[in-house]
Amino acid sequence: MKELPKAYDPKENEEKIYQQWEKSGFFNPDNLPVKKNAETYTIVIPPPNVTGELHMGHALNNTLQDVLIRFKRMQGYKTLWVPGTDHAGIATQNVVEKKLKKEGVTRHDLGREKFLEEVWKWQKKYGKVILEQLKKIGCSCDWSRTAFTMNEDYQEAVKTAFLHYYEKGWIYQGKRVVNWCSRCQTSLSDLELEYKEEKSHLWYIKYPLANSKEFVIVATTRPETMLGDTAVAVNPDDVRYKKFIGKNVILPLVNREIPIITDKAVDPEFGTGAIKVTPAHSLVDAEIGEKNKLESIQVISDKGRMTKKAGKDFASLKILDARKKVIEKLKKENSIEKIEDYSHQIPCCYRCNSTVEPLISNQWFLKMDKLAEKAIKVVKSGQIKFHPKRWEKVYFDWLKNVKDWCISRQIWWGHKIPIDGIDDVLDTWFSSALWPLATLGWPKKTKDLEMYYPTNTLSTARDIINLWVARMIFSGLEFTKKTPFSDIYIHATVLNKEGKRMSKSLGTGIDPLELINQYGADATRFGLLYQAFEGQDIKFSEDNILMGKKFINKVWNASRFALMQIGDSKIQIKDPETQTKLTQADKEILKQLKEVNRKITKDIENYQFGSATHLIYDFFWHDFCDKYIESAKKQDDQKTKEILAYILINSLKILHPFIPFATEAIYQTLSFKEKGLLMIEEWPN
Repeated sequence: MKELPKAYDPKENEEKIYQQWEKSGFFNPDNLPVKKNAETYTIVIPPPNVTGELHMGHALNNTLQDVLIRFKRMQGYKTLWVPGTDHAGIATQNVVEKKLKKEGVTRHDLGREKFLEEVWKWQKKYGKVILEQLKKIGCSCDWSRTAFTMNEDYQEAVKTAFLHYYEKGWIYQGKRVVNWCSRCQTSLSDLELEYKEEKSHLWYIKYPLANSKEFVIVATTRPETMLGDTAVAVNPDDVRYKKFIGKNVILPLVNREIPIITDKAVDPEFGTGAIKVTPAHSLVDAEIGEKNKLESIQVISDKGRMTKKAGKDFASLKILDARKKVIEKLKKENSIEKIEDYSHQIPCCYRCNSTVEPLISNQWFLKMDKLAEKAIKVVKSGQIKFHPKRWEKVYFDWLKNVKDWCISRQIWWGHKIPIDGIDDVLDTWFSSALWPLATLGWPKKTKDLEMYYPTNTLSTARDIINLWVARMIFSGLEFTKKTPFSDIYIHATVLNKEGKRMSKSLGTGIDPLELINQYGADATRFGLLYQAFEGQDIKFSEDNILMGKKFINKVWNASRFALMQIGDSKIQIKDPETQTKLTQADKEILKQLKEVNRKITKDIENYQFGSATHLIYDFFWHDFCDKYIESAKKQDDQKTKEILAYILINSLKILHPFIPFATEAIYQTLSFKEKGLLMIEEWPN
C-alpha cells in the first residue's frame, strides 16, 4: 500500500494532478467512457475579457460551474464545458491605446490597419492569461474547444446574424440621442453606463415670458445645455402653470423665443416643476422633442466642447468652462433666482470612467419590440428558469421598457459592420449574444450544435442579466427557435468585509491567485462555496479559506488513518445492503452517508451550493471523523475495514466536485480499488 504523506501539500499535488486530468482527455466529452445514449450536459463559460485577470467573482462563478460539471460527469452525462474569451472592444482598445501612449504614439498616428495589428499582437501575448489562471482553480473545461469572439468562424456567425436582422428590416440607421463618451469617441448603450455621485448645484434660472414682466423659473443641473433649449415643459396636471401653457418665454443669453409645453414625463416635485427641454442633449428631452416636433440644436460636440451653435461667446470651450461662463453671464443679467447644493448621479463610461454626454449621433439600431416579446414569453412559460426566481423581475422590467438597441460603436477593434463604406464596429454585446450558438459552430450545422445545443445551465452575475443574458435568449430563439439554456443561476457578488464591492483601483480587491498560492485551490474553492447561499452576497473573509484549508487537512488525515487501518487487507467494496452482522456504529454511518448523499445530490441539482458544502463538511468532520473513525479505532476486524473503505471512497466521490485536487490525490493511493481517475468515477446512488 502506498502511504499518504503526513500532510497535504497543494503545491506538491495540484499542478501534477491537473496535468493528469488534461492528459486523460476526459475534459473532452468525446473521450468520456459513457453509455452510448448518454444524455449531454453543457455549460458555456461567461467569456472573460481578453484584458482580464482572475478576480474573486471569476473564482466563485467558475468554481460553481466546475462543481456542476464534475457532478454531472460523475453521474454519467456526456459533459461539455466550453471555455473562451471575449474580445471586449472598448476595453481592449483602451488597454492598447494606453500602451501606445507610453511609446509616444496614438492609434491615429498608426492608422486603422497598423493599430489592429498591434491589438492582435497584444491579444496573442495576453489574451489567454485568464484561461490559464482558471486552470489553477481546477476548472475542467474542454480546452480543445476554446472559443474567441474574433475567431474567423465566430466572425462569420456575427456577420450572418447582422445580415439576418438587416434583411428583416430590423436594423436601421438613424440620428438619435445616444450616450457618448468623448474620451473613447464612441456611443454606449444605457447598460454600459456606470454612475458616480457628484456634489454639485441646482441652478434656478428665470425664463421671462414674451411680452410680459412675468417669468417661469426653471431648475437645472446642467446650465450649459440651456444654449440649446427649444422649449420649457411642465406636467399637464400641474395647476401652478395652467395659465402659462401655450405661451412663449425668452431663452436667457440667447434671446430666442421658445414655447411652454406639457408632458407627463415632467416630475412636478423636481425643482420648480418646470424643466428646460434640450432635445439634442437628453434622452428624455429627445422623446419630448419628438412628440412636440421641437428643433434639436446641438451645442456640445462629440469631442466634449461647445459648438458654434452655442454662440460665439461659448464656442470651443470645454463643457465645465462653458458652464462657469454661462453662470457668470446669467448672474450679470440677474437671471439666477437661487442656487442650491445638490448631489446627483452622473453617467460615466464603464471602461474609462469619463463623464458621458447625451448627444445626437448617426448610429445603427436593432428593433427590439418583437425580440423582447419572445424573450419574455419563454421565461413566463417556464421554459427558462431563473435561480433565484426573484431575478426574473430585473429581466422583465428591462424587456418591458426596452428601447431599440444602439449596436454601432465608433472604435476600430471589433466586428466591422458588414456594409460597404461603414467604418463602425458592432457593440461587443452583439457578438456575445451569440455565444451559446457560435461556440458550437452556428451558423454551420455542426455535430456539436446538434449534440450540445441547447445548453443546460448558465451561471452568471446579476449585473449582466440585461447586457448579456436577455440578449442570448432572444438571439437563440431568433436563430434556432430554441432557448439557448434552460436554467440561469445568478451567483452571489463577492464583497469585502465591510460589504462593499471589491475594487483593485481602490485597493479593496483580493487576488484569488494569492489565496491559491497560500492555501491551495481546494481550500479557496471550499471557502467560497461554504458561503454561497442563495440570495446572499458574500462578505469575504480569509477566515473561510483558512477553514477550508483545515477541512482539506482533516480529509487528508482521516483518509490517511483509514488507509493505515485497512493496510494491505484484501478489501471488497460491497453494497452495504448485503452486509450482515453490522455494528450499531456501522449502521448509523451507512444511514448517514446515504442521507447526506441524497441531500447533496438534490442541493447541487437545485443550485444550493452553500447548503451542499455545509452538509458534506458536517458529515465528514463530525459523523465520519469524530464518531465513526473513533469507534473504528477500537475495532480491528475485516468487517470494520470494509465499512471504513466503503465510507471513505464514497466520501471522496461526494467531495470531489468541491475539492477535486486533494480527493484525486487520495484516490490515487487506494490499494483496494482498481483505479482510473476519480473525476470519472460513478456518483454514489
